[in-house]
Amino acid sequence: MAKTQTGNSTVLIVGGSSGMGLALARRCLDAGARVVIAGRNADKLAAAQDRLQRPTQLQAIAVDISREDQVARLFEQVGPVDHIVSTAADIAGAYQLLPSLDLQAAQRVVESKLYGPLLLAKYGAPKLSATGSITFVSGIAAYRPAARGSVVAAVNAALEGLVRALAVELAPIRVNAVSPGWVDTPIWRFVAGDRKDDTLSAMAERLPVGRTGQPDDIAHAIGFLMDNTFTTGTILHVEGGHRLI
Repeated sequence: MAKTQTGNSTVLIVGGSSGMGLALARRCLDAGARVVIAGRNADKLAAAQDRLQRPTQLQAIAVDISREDQVARLFEQVGPVDHIVSTAADIAGAYQLLPSLDLQAAQRVVESKLYGPLLLAKYGAPKLSATGSITFVSGIAAYRPAARGSVVAAVNAALEGLVRALAVELAPIRVNAVSPGWVDTPIWRFVAGDRKDDTLSAMAERLPVGRTGQPDDIAHAIGFLMDNTFTTGTILHVEGGHRLI
């Protein structure tokens, strides 16, 4: 990430221990920002700290964003922030055909991708400056749903509605979302299992750009939304042309 206003800021990244969130943390650290990565798994957070190797710039906090008391405590620990980002998603067990769908798995998706962002906005907005931003991650499933993906499609669409409403309610704080296409992240083990590589390769052949995404593609897009002070209530599609096929 180039030296922009991000370099003088504090960035909270929920889901920052892996995938898109980890890529964003690295970009923000390279720009000179103070970064707080947060997530439920303390071991994964510690491993991410070791990989990023920025002890003076980087803090890690274990939190379950579906728990209101933990989100409130998170912002007490973090203090004032300039940007809040959540890439978190718990989709374990949710990619099932309806006869096999477990309601608790569906509820975990809603908690991590809808209630969690709602709580981050509730407790984070008072900590943000007027030029601050909140960025969430939805996904292509809201536009190109597939069999077994009904829950994820519904929650992504709901999150995008939340983004538009929060952009109005929290103004002048900016609220946006990135909607990724198929990106090679650890979450694919829940979607395709041991067929991950074949599944992604088949999609790469169909996409206009000729490849599937990488975490840094999404991190770059989130960085744009953080830095561009004339963008709010927007869903930024970063999906290699997936909506065209």
